[in-house]
Amino acid sequence: MNDISHVFTFWEDLTEKERASLSDAVRTERYEKGTLIHQSENGCKGVMAVTKGSLRVYCVSDEGREVTLYRVEAGDICVLSASCLMESIVFDVLIEAEDDTEVLVIPPHALHKIEEQNPRASLFVYKNATEKFSEVLWTLQSLLFMKIDQRLARYIRDEAKRKGSSIIQTTHEELARQIGSVREVVTKTLKYLADEGAVALGRGKIEITDEQKLRRFC
Repeated sequence: MNDISHVFTFWEDLTEKERASLSDAVRTERYEKGTLIHQSENGCKGVMAVTKGSLRVYCVSDEGREVTLYRVEAGDICVLSASCLMESIVFDVLIEAEDDTEVLVIPPHALHKIEEQNPRASLFVYKNATEKFSEVLWTLQSLLFMKIDQRLARYIRDEAKRKGSSIIQTTHEELARQIGSVREVVTKTLKYLADEGAVALGRGKIEITDEQKLRRFC
């Protein structure tokens, strides 16, 4: 119950009966890194709260190019996995475990029942959806208006900060997936950043060698 009350902030506004109903419905799920957890066209999973690890929310073009929309870290909520409860959301999103991940899931039927009974729960869902769509808009803005070297430098900087390390374990293909590009372009751009002294390239890894130089590209 402590986890539920911590991540679902409308808990304090529920009646004892609503709390009991929600506690009975919430389940804990664990996923290995790289597992595809949710795809909109395959049904509605419900609201997920990450208690450990992280999720990547992304979409795929007709040509198979992936674009990362945003991430959901431990202590945060993913509401797009419950998009069936929000009629205005019609595009397909995919969600994968970016690390070994543990989530609390409120199934759609339980969430819908709580929303009908308590407007605070509904407000919680739409508030989180609004915040995430702000991140989606930022992502689209970067794709439309940022050069590839800027997008790549920002990703490297942000990922290093997220991991708490100057070394990022990744591949050129994975980087391309993350920033919505192709491997060949990423390879050329990484070489450019390395020639400028911002990063050092190794097999399956990138090391930030000069944070100030890297920041100039951001």
